[in-house]
Amino acid sequence: MRCWLKIEEMALEELMQRLNAVSQCADEIMHQDIIPLYAADIQDQLKKQFAYLSGGRGGDGCPVITFPDYPAFSEIPEKEFQNVLTYLTSIPSLRDAGIGFILVIDRRQDKWTSVKASILRIAASFPGNLQLVLVLRPTGFFHRALSDIAFKFGKDEFKMKVPIIILGSVSELQGYIDKTQLTEDLGGTLDYCHNRWLSRRTAIEGFAQKVKQTAQILQSFGTELAETELPNDVQSTSSLLATHTEKKDKMKEDIKVAVEQGDDILGSITKPVTENPEYKLNQDQLDNQTTVERLLAQLHETETAFDEFWIKHQQKLEQCLRLRNFEQNFREVKAALDIVSERLSAFTDVGNSRSHVEHILKDLANFEEKSCETVAKARLLASEGDAFIQSNHYAVDSIIPKCTELHHLCDAFTTETERRRNHLSKSLELHDLLEKSMKWCDEGIYLLASQPVDKCQSQDGAESALQEIEKFLDTGAGNKIKELNKIYREYAHILSEDLKDHVQKVFQKQESMEEMFQKRQISLKKLAAKQTRPVQPVAPRPEAFVKSPCTSPGLQREYVPNSESSALRRVNYRRGKSEMTDLHQSRGGSTMDDEENLAVLRQHVINELIETERAYVEELLCVLEGYAAEMDNPLMAHLISPELQNKKDILFGNMEEIYHFHNRIFLRELENYVEYPELVGRCFLDQMEDFQIYEKYCQNKPRSESLWRQFSDSVFFQECQRKLDHKLSLDSYLLKPVQRITKYQLLLKEMLKYSKNCEGAEDLQEALTSILGILKAVNDSMHQIAITGYDGNLNELGKLLMQGSFNVWTDHKKGHAKVKDLARFKPMQRHLFLHEKAVLFCKKREENGEGYEKAPSYSYKHSLNMAAVGITENVKGDAKKFEIWYNAREEVYIIQAPTPEVKTTWVNEIRKVLTSQLQACREASQHRTLEQTQSLPLPLPASSCASPSRNHIRNTKKMEEKKADLTSLEGYVTTVAPKYPEKGKGWAKPSHSLDASEENDGWSSAEEPLNSSDAEEEGGGGGEMKLTPGKYTVVTDYEKGVSEEFTVKSGDLVQLIREGEDGLWYVKNLSTGREGWIPANNVLMLIGNSKSAQSLSSSESGTASSTLSTSSSCSDSCNVSSTSFSDIKG
Repeated sequence: MRCWLKIEEMALEELMQRLNAVSQCADEIMHQDIIPLYAADIQDQLKKQFAYLSGGRGGDGCPVITFPDYPAFSEIPEKEFQNVLTYLTSIPSLRDAGIGFILVIDRRQDKWTSVKASILRIAASFPGNLQLVLVLRPTGFFHRALSDIAFKFGKDEFKMKVPIIILGSVSELQGYIDKTQLTEDLGGTLDYCHNRWLSRRTAIEGFAQKVKQTAQILQSFGTELAETELPNDVQSTSSLLATHTEKKDKMKEDIKVAVEQGDDILGSITKPVTENPEYKLNQDQLDNQTTVERLLAQLHETETAFDEFWIKHQQKLEQCLRLRNFEQNFREVKAALDIVSERLSAFTDVGNSRSHVEHILKDLANFEEKSCETVAKARLLASEGDAFIQSNHYAVDSIIPKCTELHHLCDAFTTETERRRNHLSKSLELHDLLEKSMKWCDEGIYLLASQPVDKCQSQDGAESALQEIEKFLDTGAGNKIKELNKIYREYAHILSEDLKDHVQKVFQKQESMEEMFQKRQISLKKLAAKQTRPVQPVAPRPEAFVKSPCTSPGLQREYVPNSESSALRRVNYRRGKSEMTDLHQSRGGSTMDDEENLAVLRQHVINELIETERAYVEELLCVLEGYAAEMDNPLMAHLISPELQNKKDILFGNMEEIYHFHNRIFLRELENYVEYPELVGRCFLDQMEDFQIYEKYCQNKPRSESLWRQFSDSVFFQECQRKLDHKLSLDSYLLKPVQRITKYQLLLKEMLKYSKNCEGAEDLQEALTSILGILKAVNDSMHQIAITGYDGNLNELGKLLMQGSFNVWTDHKKGHAKVKDLARFKPMQRHLFLHEKAVLFCKKREENGEGYEKAPSYSYKHSLNMAAVGITENVKGDAKKFEIWYNAREEVYIIQAPTPEVKTTWVNEIRKVLTSQLQACREASQHRTLEQTQSLPLPLPASSCASPSRNHIRNTKKMEEKKADLTSLEGYVTTVAPKYPEKGKGWAKPSHSLDASEENDGWSSAEEPLNSSDAEEEGGGGGEMKLTPGKYTVVTDYEKGVSEEFTVKSGDLVQLIREGEDGLWYVKNLSTGREGWIPANNVLMLIGNSKSAQSLSSSESGTASSTLSTSSSCSDSCNVSSTSFSDIKG
């Protein structure tokens, strides 16, 4: 760097010297160093032509200055007179001017007195040397005689040091000066034009000034270039280089114009010779030609000096630009190397199984392949820096450390990658050894378990079994772990605590298996050596074995106190074959085969689940790194259109959150269940709350889809796809989370199908139900966000429970008769949204477009507050219809579902909402009653309609019985009753729904009696309860059905399907899906006073219901807010 600065200083100094020389030379050529006077300055004075330099010469080369006859000679100002004489005497060369000038004073038309005055004035003002003065006297007789006399007697008055010759005619003048050196007005042949002479002199002097100015400008520009501080960034350096180059080009253009100007002047001087080769230039013209040629030479010297300096300066700027590019690329490459190094450092896991290690190796290979481009860029940049060093770049001191660091980082990355690969290869080798050992142990255990006990009682059978064992033990040479310490030493650098424990467990399993073989060999050798009488084989006690082969391997078991069997069962079986051994011994070969097949199928499902989960995580990472991260990459910014910038969150949603959940939590948890696939339901249940993140992703999906369609042809996405070598475009990968969340329920169904008798079946069923619930919530939320026109906050309406499309008829008490008649026959298409606090009626509107843009929107029409809503479950003539009525049937909506099943689902869900509100109202009423009767302040619930706790319900049960009039369902639980109740059945009081149904104008469900399946009644006479088909809630556990596999627990929902012979009922447990026969007495014990789930009844009022409401009575008793949803109906 210092060397370069010194070279640059020397170049600038040399340029200054050469340009100063040019300026001085130009002044010397034009004699401006002596008399700084230009023709342009005195152009008006020269145009008077009272004196001129014709270019003629005397005999010895003396320049001739002519003073022509000028009548107003005496009137010329002295300053002008001196300027003209000074300028004319400065034009000839110093050598010619040194010889002296010849003055020709033409006064032929003047008076002698004027002649005398002119001579005296010239003598007094002439600035140069005089060689001779020739005066053409007046031609008039009188003045001629007078001049002779005056000059003869007054010669001394002229005070001139040179001779003055008075000439009488032009012919006498030609005796002193050759005719060719005299102008035509003096009888000569010299071609002279004063205007042309003046124009040429002006041009030559202007050219000389141009040359001098050019040299001075180049001096200033050179100083500016040399003193400019070099920028520190690429853009500024590039801009500076462009600016200096532009200025240099402008300078070159000015020089070119000046050269053309000099060539034109030189051409005009030599034009006569060009046109007529015989033409001879006079001395003055020759002097002008020489002057211009010398000025052109100086101009070329100026250009050459500047070009040489510019080459060095341009080289410096270009080197600076390359350096700034190198520094910028260095920063980018180093940042990229830091990122890949950081990611490489994350490859610390050595795997927990062979497949896991292979997956990590594959990930490492993919990572290395993706990182190759970064490393290649780094090495290329280092090579570029080395080239700078070899070319003696001025910033070598700055480049060398960067090149060294790049080489070091690349070598370190390559070394570390190779080290990680070696570790994983050793891990793969270790896991191969462990799997071989485990497989060998499993085969050994299976061999021991498969040897029939009865056949081994004979000598031949014992010998055959011994041969089988010895043959199997011979295969252990290449399969078993020989020395545990040797394994520890050989694989010490990869042995984590978990892996070390795994090795130890495998070795212990191997030792236990070998111990079992030794004991079996001892027993068989005894049997083979001594023939004993046959012993009748006795089957092991069933109690000694586990009831289900699918119980967790960690559970404690009881075994027959036989040493060999105890040792065999003491092994912690981690595979399906070892678990099948006990089953084989207890239930026989066929049962073991079935269970073994199920175990294989379960293992297949868990393997598919884990492998697809790993692939899913890898795909998410690929999208986040290959697309999302690239949107923030400055190197790719030029490919992203302005409209797409800052839209990453819209395009990818919360995919990064999903990736971190699956990569850091869920995948690792799943891998813990690879040995116990039937228990994987617990894994889903533990993480079920985290799966809610998919709802946010799916809600954003329409926006993402729309944005993708706008920019799917973007060069940025195409470049990212090319780098990733993906055959599918980004939109296919953005759909992966949606596909994945729907895939889980399929895999859980498969696992549940193969695990019905296993320990984890209940967890699997619960996990499946939860996943389906999440899918439903996601689907419902996708519809909910499409609601338009609702002024309030949908979140304030509580959880969205159901949504669907229905035909709706409306009827209003106060409506116009024609409107009511019209409403009966013309249904409206409405999409209903059932929330915890309101039901919304919307109109579905289909949208044009593709994909998610075709998703419908829902225009909000009106809503009903659930606190004032009642339902009638059945409507005459259509099993798919039910009623929702509002404010004591002031408004009635007949809802027709697509299918009876959809209707049932909706009715049940609405019943749950109304029941919870009713229960909350009861609790509020109990609080007020206790306050009135005991005068004790009781704390009110936080919400007047909040659900009461179970303890509180039990504590207030007796008070509810005493205060039946306060907690009666009258007013909001109504029943459509038959005109003639069946014998032994009845109601405590008539239902008010009859009155309401009469107002229903002929199409309410109150027109026909409710059939026995739609309502349940409590016996008014207190007789024994009669069982009827329906759904009930179990109040006590039961495990002794006719079918051994049928069990129910308290809280399960069961369905009584049909009554059989001998007092048995066929019952289905809806919670587990199991079915079986149960005695009628046991059924009564199970369900106790439970009511059918198809209806709601109240022990306080003795009223059964198929029509449920929590209308104004509840609202009044519960102090519900006076704001009604009917106020905002649209």
